[in-house]
Amino acid sequence: MIAAADQFSYTFAREKGLVCLPAREALTVAFREGADPKSLLEARRVLGRMFDIEVITREAYEQVLSDVFASAQSNLGEIGDSFSVGGDLASLVEEIPQSLDVLDSGDDAPVIRLLNGIVHDAVGRRASDIHIEPFDTFLSIRYRIDGDLVDVISLPRKLAAPVASRIKVMARLDIAERRLPQDGRISLNAGGRSFDVRVATLPTRFGERVVLRLLDARNVILSLDQLCMDPQTLERFEAALLQPNGVILVTGPVGSGKTTTLYASLSRLKTGRENIMTLEDPVEYGLAGISQTQMDHRVGLSFASALRSILRQDPNIVMVGEIRDAETADVAFEFASTGRLALSTLHTNSAAGAITRLRDMGVEPYLLSSTLRAVLAQRLVRRLCPVCKRRRCATEAEKSGLGLPLDRDLQVCEAVGCMSCAQSGFKGRLSIYELLVADSRIRQMIGDNAPEDAIAEAAFAGEHRLIENAHRYILAGETTPGEVIRVCRREDRDAGV
Repeated sequence: MIAAADQFSYTFAREKGLVCLPAREALTVAFREGADPKSLLEARRVLGRMFDIEVITREAYEQVLSDVFASAQSNLGEIGDSFSVGGDLASLVEEIPQSLDVLDSGDDAPVIRLLNGIVHDAVGRRASDIHIEPFDTFLSIRYRIDGDLVDVISLPRKLAAPVASRIKVMARLDIAERRLPQDGRISLNAGGRSFDVRVATLPTRFGERVVLRLLDARNVILSLDQLCMDPQTLERFEAALLQPNGVILVTGPVGSGKTTTLYASLSRLKTGRENIMTLEDPVEYGLAGISQTQMDHRVGLSFASALRSILRQDPNIVMVGEIRDAETADVAFEFASTGRLALSTLHTNSAAGAITRLRDMGVEPYLLSSTLRAVLAQRLVRRLCPVCKRRRCATEAEKSGLGLPLDRDLQVCEAVGCMSCAQSGFKGRLSIYELLVADSRIRQMIGDNAPEDAIAEAAFAGEHRLIENAHRYILAGETTPGEVIRVCRREDRDAGV
């Protein structure tokens, strides 16, 4: 039977005269009479596997195209009418009248159809965020795909206010308030998948800027085995999680997958015998069997204040979304010192850097050395498209920058670009890690206020650091040397990370 992934985009199908036929035992592509046979080669590259071909008339093709994409797009549910078949984003823009009522909720409201088209297109292109930005003469629509922002379409400037107002109506925000930032949420279904859309508005010079974060629970609630850790790091990290008390930190820049790692850790720890609670800002995904609390700074509910109160709830394990200040750090480590396990995130460049950051926040050395159990630093690198990647020899500069042997001829892969990856050369992302475990020697060094470099040298004497962990992906042709060098910042590489 045809899988959901074995289907072209609407634009590609219409342009090439192709469509994958559903309800077939083998993957079958319908080929419209009179279409260019060369399009079958592009279809092979997009699908990445062999398929059967069935030639059909123009009339039959139009009917199949309509049936396939109508059923695929009829599930956008709670945000209004579905993205219409027979038109792309540009054609939807043409349907917008010169003047319109942004509160009109009719099924064929043009702004609703446009927004549905944008969301459906973003979901199909695996976007994590939709950026809607007004400028002097146009409204920019961009998607964040695999960590990079991609320009999608420029809309007429007149659509900025109606689009922002429509989104605010759907997110139950105040449409009359344009001077202050607002946050809200929208729930929707797309292609059988449930999405929780986080909405954030911000007033700018030319109007309100809106960012929609598409939160797909299927992509984030993973097991530890699915996080691409090497077996040795996975074994050591699981051992740290099984400690009855202490603090475990996950560090890295924004967008490096820290929340995904924490959720996977909680899933590993959930046995039904412990009281697990989380403090988040905001709660991104619902976790069954775990009590989740969202921070509300307007009423004084901060990480530190909630963590103090949570002791009366008799928790065994607490996840704090982020240690942002000295007060939260102190309370988290004091909480862990009472015989409980605390998990949290911290924004540092390396695992050893977390110790320096906590010292700067004022955590006492004795408390830090006795309570810290492990620090996991991580990054995300883009995965090469398997359809179009191309092998070549590594350059001397690449081998030097990555710490690879200079006297060996090493084969690496580079990005090319094809229809399957939207000409980017990449499709998906991979995780790289380094794990600092606070054993007796490291605890002694922390208590003695040893410098960060000395702690890192002792902790990673026989273990892999970030770039060393990424070597396996480079040599296996799953990512490029330049991608790893880009993601691991220069100060990290200079430190040997």
